[in-house]
Amino acid sequence: MGSNSSRISDLSKNEYLKKLSGTESVSENDPFWNQLLSFSFPAPTSSADLKLLEEATISVCKSLVENNPRTGNLAALIKVFLCRTKELKLSAECENHLFIWQTHNALFIICCLLKVFICEMSEEELQLHFTYEEKSPGSYSSDSEDLLEELICCLMQLITDVPLLDITYEISLEAISTMVVFLSCQLYHKEVLRQSISHKYLMQGRCLSYTSKLVKTLLYNFIRQEKPPPPGAHVLSQPSDAGGLLYGLASGVATGLWTVFTLGGVGSKQQTSELSSPLANQSLLLLLVLANLTDAPDAPNPYRQAIMSFKNTQDSSPFPTSIPHTFQINFNSLYTALCEQQTSDQATLLLYTLLHQNSNIRTYMLARTDMENLVLPILEILYHVEERNSHHVYMALIILLILTEDDGFNRSIHEVILKNITWYSERVLTEISLGSLLILVVIRTIQYNMTRTRDKYLHTNCLAALANMSAQFRSLHQYAAQRIISLFSLLSKKHSKVLEQATQSLRGSLGSNDVPLPDYAQDLNVIEEVIRMMLEIINSCLTNSLHHNPNLVYALLYKRDLFEQFRTHPSFQDIMQNIDLVITFFSSRLLQGGAELSVERVLEIIKQGIIALPKDRLKKFPELKFKYVEEEQPEEFFIPYVWSLVYNSAAGLYWNPQDIQLFTMDSD
Repeated sequence: MGSNSSRISDLSKNEYLKKLSGTESVSENDPFWNQLLSFSFPAPTSSADLKLLEEATISVCKSLVENNPRTGNLAALIKVFLCRTKELKLSAECENHLFIWQTHNALFIICCLLKVFICEMSEEELQLHFTYEEKSPGSYSSDSEDLLEELICCLMQLITDVPLLDITYEISLEAISTMVVFLSCQLYHKEVLRQSISHKYLMQGRCLSYTSKLVKTLLYNFIRQEKPPPPGAHVLSQPSDAGGLLYGLASGVATGLWTVFTLGGVGSKQQTSELSSPLANQSLLLLLVLANLTDAPDAPNPYRQAIMSFKNTQDSSPFPTSIPHTFQINFNSLYTALCEQQTSDQATLLLYTLLHQNSNIRTYMLARTDMENLVLPILEILYHVEERNSHHVYMALIILLILTEDDGFNRSIHEVILKNITWYSERVLTEISLGSLLILVVIRTIQYNMTRTRDKYLHTNCLAALANMSAQFRSLHQYAAQRIISLFSLLSKKHSKVLEQATQSLRGSLGSNDVPLPDYAQDLNVIEEVIRMMLEIINSCLTNSLHHNPNLVYALLYKRDLFEQFRTHPSFQDIMQNIDLVITFFSSRLLQGGAELSVERVLEIIKQGIIALPKDRLKKFPELKFKYVEEEQPEEFFIPYVWSLVYNSAAGLYWNPQDIQLFTMDSD
């Protein structure tokens, strides 16, 4: 880019950039390209630097947008890149640093220009820029070579076929980033794109054959979490005979022109340095974008099909002929990576996607004997609900709901004993089962929601997870049993308060017909639904596993007065029968035991009573089972969510927040 542009502010005047974006055509065989592509620079790390680079280069990019229909310089640059990629795999094997470095730089420039072109024009106009014909300047033809499809296929081939080495790390990362940019037209539309030219390229024609290989490679990039090579590992450390003048040009240039579009962005929650593996992060983001593309009118999303159907490498059964794009991957490695990476939204979203859509993965995970490695990170997300965005919390909660649909999971979590859970700060837990800890965290989430967000959706899913587990409650920790009854106490007080407000409001309305009444009836209906759900959870435990839970009986007896008001309530009479019977039966035995009983003696009487209580006296109710069902048109939620993750990613791409239409972002 010329040794005179050592400052960001000089880039708009750079002679090479001005020639690229100017009014004269540059042949793909011109030595100019070697000069343009011989640059090296340190990556900017702050939002301020990224914004400055955006401002310094936008005029150059927009000039190319204006002049390219006459010059075709974008097409020439792409042809230079495509020509070089044919030798890329061989260059990696021969460790030809200089060739790979310049090819990376060509892709880097293409990525940046593509980003601006997509921002500035419609997909139809973009397609025209990629179908320029040199033989008739200024004209476009549908019969001319479609360089856009050529470029996309080349990128997919680069990602899947070029071996990942220190010298190829940056170009592999850049190829993935360029794929994300190619799909970023969604950012400039308020509505979810259901028919898009970019989708068509990926779902039909030559690109379709790369589907399973691309998904597999992106998953393995996530699994491996390869760290970037040390600075300078991808360029020559000293002049060589092969480099000559080319190396001299490169070593004299140290500018940061293009990283504005490939590292971080305004609004990022992380600093670039915090990402241990930018390649793994960017691979995961691209995978999520592909998985959430809307189906074509005449065909389902092939990337989602691949994610739904891949199998374990240890599964020797034949692939069903009816399922396309399937492949095999090491489930153990994938499971380990998922367990280790749950601090990020995107890893939690991947886990949700796999559990919900791939039955092979779900079956494998539920059969694991170390489920605590997966469940504990999910519980930590819910425990630190104040620090997480609502989408992350929802995904974690739905994952628990999906897991609790399985009776085997609900039994096994009570057999896993944990020691010293340091992140749980309300109480010292020196020893507790995974099942009891899960109950504690879900109840804490419900209580947080009751006092802060008041989200009915979150309430419903929390209670559904507890309900699914309730018949399998085993040896509940005394604190978990206490918290179940404490939650019921909180709901009971809320019920009384709303009932009193409704009564007072009704009395006040008798004197005035003009004042609109608050909808206390609706509030009362909601709180009574939640109370009934809690009573059903308690009843399910007593009916199915009373003999395993003396601590719950103890907690019931300790707070027995709470249940008095609900014994005759028409909404709860049926479900209160068993709870009332248990309270009456054990209260009678405690009275026979005498006064001033110790905690130990009370528990001993309860354990004896559990044996003595005839099981047929407890009325049987239908088993509580709730299954997660994805809402209609889930893309209305998931597509904006995925793109917000791309936008906020520390290894993501920079977009001006003022240009974003899909969701609202702060510009500071």
